[in-house]
Amino acid sequence: MDLVPALEEPLRQPLKSVLGPATAKVMAEHLGLLTVGDLLHHYPRRYEERGQLTHLADLPMDEHVTVVAQVADARLHTFASAKAPRGKGQRLEVTITDGSGRLQLVFFGAGVHKPHKELLPGTRAMFAGKVSVFNRRLQLAHPAYELLRGDPEESVETWAGALIPIYPATAKLESWKIGKAIQTVLPTAQEAVDPLPDTLREGRGLAPLPEALLKIHRPHTKADIEDARSRLKWDEAFVLQVALARRRHADAQLPAVPRKPAPDGLLTAFDARLPFTLTDGQQRVSREIFDDLATDHPMHRLLQGEVGSGKTMVALRAMLAVVDAGGQAAMLAPTEVLAQQHHRSVVEMMGELAEGGMLGGSEQATKVVLLTGSMGAAARRHALLDLTTGEAGIVIGTHALIEDKVQFHDLGLVVVDEQHRFGVEQRDALRGKGKQPPHLLVMTATPIPRTVAMTVFGDLETSVLDQLPAGRSPIASHVVPAADKPHFLSRAWERVREEVENGHQAYVVCPRIGDEEDDPKKSAKKKSPEDEAEKRPPLAVLDVADQLTRGPLQGLKVEVLHGRMHPDDKDAVMRRFAAGETHVLVATTVIEVGVNVPNATAMVIMDADRFGVSQLHQLRGRVGRGSAPGLCLLVTEMPEASPARQRLGAVASTLDGFELSRIDLEQRREGDVLGQAQSGARTSLKVLAVIEDEEIIAEAREEATAVVASDPELTHLPALRTALDALLDEEREQYLEKG
Repeated sequence: MDLVPALEEPLRQPLKSVLGPATAKVMAEHLGLLTVGDLLHHYPRRYEERGQLTHLADLPMDEHVTVVAQVADARLHTFASAKAPRGKGQRLEVTITDGSGRLQLVFFGAGVHKPHKELLPGTRAMFAGKVSVFNRRLQLAHPAYELLRGDPEESVETWAGALIPIYPATAKLESWKIGKAIQTVLPTAQEAVDPLPDTLREGRGLAPLPEALLKIHRPHTKADIEDARSRLKWDEAFVLQVALARRRHADAQLPAVPRKPAPDGLLTAFDARLPFTLTDGQQRVSREIFDDLATDHPMHRLLQGEVGSGKTMVALRAMLAVVDAGGQAAMLAPTEVLAQQHHRSVVEMMGELAEGGMLGGSEQATKVVLLTGSMGAAARRHALLDLTTGEAGIVIGTHALIEDKVQFHDLGLVVVDEQHRFGVEQRDALRGKGKQPPHLLVMTATPIPRTVAMTVFGDLETSVLDQLPAGRSPIASHVVPAADKPHFLSRAWERVREEVENGHQAYVVCPRIGDEEDDPKKSAKKKSPEDEAEKRPPLAVLDVADQLTRGPLQGLKVEVLHGRMHPDDKDAVMRRFAAGETHVLVATTVIEVGVNVPNATAMVIMDADRFGVSQLHQLRGRVGRGSAPGLCLLVTEMPEASPARQRLGAVASTLDGFELSRIDLEQRREGDVLGQAQSGARTSLKVLAVIEDEEIIAEAREEATAVVASDPELTHLPALRTALDALLDEEREQYLEKG
């Protein structure tokens, strides 16, 4: 972050490399580390004490791990195989232990000789490899290892108490090799320029940056690690918050047209025809939005709410307020299915108020048009004309709205639904369609913990709808362990039949479509039976629909829905399902957001372990939308002790989306929080944990806002400016700008 000449020195140079060329190449390609500064900011993931051992009981599947453990026993077996038909094949099995659990290491062929000599019972070593499952037991095959021997000069206590940094590593470069490379460049840490203003650092008692870097890589005590981490967390939180504060500051300077609804206009007429009263939450959030719309700089607001909390209603009232004030509103949806669904439900909710310029339309009415990529030419021409003339007050569409041909009469508000599916350029292009920047309302049904909202959407004000409207039914969720208990899966299909017999409908969700051509290269590789179980392709819509129609759901009307179908076919399938003509819809995640069929009460998610926590929560929100209770069955073949099963257990145990998003974050690597668009080597969070460090993030936000208010260009803080440039090249600054 503090890149200055000594720290900007590339690790790989034509004439003199800081490290060996091969090591530097692996660091660049696999870890994104290009300069001395990058390497110094590659912090240990954790530390081991030689005298203590790690938790083998908590190893994650399919991840590259480093463990410190003791050899319990080692056995050499001979066996016959195709390569060694006379029983000359050799396999070394080593069991290591750490007090919490045991782990098997296996070495084959010529690779057995060195470990057979070195890994004797009682030996301690660091082992690195990828965790796999063989015969339902965790193992490391051919791990790299480094024996832990005490320096003859060191006393036993010093040696046993020394802290060994364990670095995020890759299969090509073990943790201890990264450690050696860092020791080589550590002296240059003295030249690191400190991005924190002196007053802030001294006021909070934080260590200077060079000292923090030394302490994190070469700690003598646990207190050193704590000092270093609290300082480096502040760096990450503060520099990011300064970037966001500068965005908010710049946005506040932009002009916008204030949009205040007319006293007895469209909004009043709409509210009068609602058959229910808005929840307190909806009224509160609407007030926040209307206050923003009335100001003369653009609103930037994030509206988050549980699936079914009535976000669409709040967004629609905001759009009507803007139409009342003489402007137009555009709603951007991520898929055609969702755009059509939004259009249908908005027109239904508005009734004659959506029939502007038509016979029978109310005098306050406006036109609501749909614009998607697959519309016929005539309908499209008509819709575009209505937008240019201002005849249409509301347009709902997909990214087709962004095309150059689309011109608005006076665009006043952009509502983006499920914003994480849109790229930066797309949101920017739509905002560029207004004469002045339009107001922006971003909606998401993925609940975001407060700290993440402050980190990822830090340039948006946040409104939360956490109350479900009356009449929504509870959803019971259960994990169905198909491999351990096949009869549970049979019972799941019986439950689906029972729901249909009671006049309801069901969804079956699969991770894949199933018409992809198999890659001959991939299928040519021979796989072991264990590999087959672990790595079989995810279940596919077309295969599952076929099996169900011929098997457990024979006689029911089953249809499929997926993203590669023609838009008209998708729409027809959704209409039949909504009308109750189809009993069971087998679909991919195209139904994840916005699909609203109150009569659908059951959902079976196949290979549920292949979906993320928030995605499962989103999918589950499609049932229980009417008066009958919902049922969600999470089918998996993963073994009981696996992290995937624990994740599914968490989803089944709570309907609270905020609680689940917390669990989701705790299980993901922190660097993922900022999303793909910000996954540059230096941007991802390394020591800041967005869940645990809520306090630091909130304080850093306050400090950053104050710094930017007094010196927006950071003229008096050149070191902070440098850190900011390293964090944000042009592209990332743009990304933050759009939230």
